Amino acid sequence: MDCCSQIVSQKGDTIPILYEDNHLLVVNKAAGILVQEDATGDQDILTLAKQYIKKKYKKPGNVYLGLVHRLDRPVSGVIVLARTSKAARRLSEQIRERKVGKHYIGLVEGRLPAKGMWIDNIRRKGKHAWIDPAGKKAVLEFSVGKIFQKKITQVNIDLKTGRHHQIRLQFSHRGYPLLGDYRYGSKIRVPGGNIALHAKALTIEHPTRACAMTFFCEPQPWWRCFSD
Repeated sequence: MDCCSQIVSQKGDTIPILYEDNHLLVVNKAAGILVQEDATGDQDILTLAKQYIKKKYKKPGNVYLGLVHRLDRPVSGVIVLARTSKAARRLSEQIRERKVGKHYIGLVEGRLPAKGMWIDNIRRKGKHAWIDPAGKKAVLEFSVGKIFQKKITQVNIDLKTGRHHQIRLQFSHRGYPLLGDYRYGSKIRVPGGNIALHAKALTIEHPTRACAMTFFCEPQPWWRCFSD
């Protein structure tokens, strides 16, 4: 069933639910919230979603919810969670086989070519990642959406692989850091210390119905500060 409901945290923050059925729970993650619990102990999408399922369906014991992909904490957008182990396994297979469509939008510093494909190799150690010929292949395609004042460009990004910090690295490596991304060279601050990168659309094959489904969500209102 399609949903217009939302998850509400103990702090009063809301997480819109984009879609929900017996196998999937799809949410719109706000920038600044963790996808999965870490050492900070801050609220996270996975824990809040489990609490929502447990309460709504009056489930006893632990609730299963599979995390099959992630977004960085300062990034917003579509997150798909699996409500069954079968769904988690099949979605993970789609991701490994690069059958999942991942469309992002971003605001970057500078003026880019109208469109292009970038292929690099990214190496990772712990939380750190960098461009390195010895790393794993990273591919994305982009096109320019709009050009704003102060040399800010909106880009549409189709992510072909899913390396750690891939979009952030590939753009900054060429001199176009994402707004707010101090780690990779941005000099422009965005609200909440976040990054102007948003997972706008995600296309999967439903794990049991064998039909393509695309989930959409728009970025948070603060984006308009740079685009109006």
